[in-house]
Amino acid sequence: MTLKQRITLLIQLGEYLLSGDEFLKAVMHRTQYNNAWLTVDNCEKSVQAIGQNLLQASLLENWAKTYDVQERTISKKVGLVMTESIPFSNFPDLLAIFLSGHQAIIKLAEKDRFLIPQLIKKMGEWDEASKSYFEIVERLTGFDAVITTRNNGAIDYFEKYFGKYPNIIRKNKSAIAILDGTESMAELYALGNDVFEYYGLGSRNVSKLYVPKDFQFEPLLEAFHEYNSIVLNNKYKNNFDYNYAMLMLNKVPYKANGCIILTENEAITSRIASLHYEFYDKADTLVVEISRRAEEIECVVSNMHLPNIETIPFGKTQQPGLTDYAGGIDTMEFLINL
Repeated sequence: MTLKQRITLLIQLGEYLLSGDEFLKAVMHRTQYNNAWLTVDNCEKSVQAIGQNLLQASLLENWAKTYDVQERTISKKVGLVMTESIPFSNFPDLLAIFLSGHQAIIKLAEKDRFLIPQLIKKMGEWDEASKSYFEIVERLTGFDAVITTRNNGAIDYFEKYFGKYPNIIRKNKSAIAILDGTESMAELYALGNDVFEYYGLGSRNVSKLYVPKDFQFEPLLEAFHEYNSIVLNNKYKNNFDYNYAMLMLNKVPYKANGCIILTENEAITSRIASLHYEFYDKADTLVVEISRRAEEIECVVSNMHLPNIETIPFGKTQQPGLTDYAGGIDTMEFLINL
């Protein structure tokens, strides 16, 4: 397939995702049945974000031009080890592999085995030639390069196993939010979306707040309470109850509102149904701290001006664009240079 043909097919895929296709919805229901974290509602949110922010004609064309993607006579086989943290979590990687003209050798996540195959199937129906760009396998073999994101406990294993190949092996990161106490209720409510969407399981979910020492938590907890329907998910509620019980048992100070538990903690990543916070004195010293811990941070949410730190508006972390690469690693540059 030519680059133009691949872009045309991706545009068609975007239209399909935004069409409300009933069969795709049935696949979402099947996915939820097999993995209670991947709810139909969250699948639909992910589909909308992909269709609107990744698969639009002008976006794809400009992306390809930026990297001067060339027509390939010989493509590489790129192993893609999927994760199951949020719906379609590895779609940006799959998109980059296809657009760059390589073949994706896909190892599906154990509890997310239907969503991505459905998209590949539809593309094959529209253009038979696209089938040669995707292969779903139970075990990766015969690949030239590897892309994956793993939890930090598995990083050493994956680096040992795949380290001799060109690779992107990302560590899990989390987003942070920096507040100054002047945020409106609307901004705090939007921040709740960054915290609660996808049950907080994504690398772009906010798991820690930096707040000034005189910060008033009551408005924040009130705004977050608008998301209290999240506890209707039994898996989330079980995590909330467990964390709550452990804090009480260990007499750890906390703040809670029935759907989230806040504790003062220096760690960036927090448990499910929990959110860490840390106080700061001055914004300039905080900038130094954030820069020092950049390897742990996926993105920063704030309305403050922070020198040399790129920030995202409240409520927008789960709407990444084509160049908002996971882990801050330029996936497309890696692929075109294989």
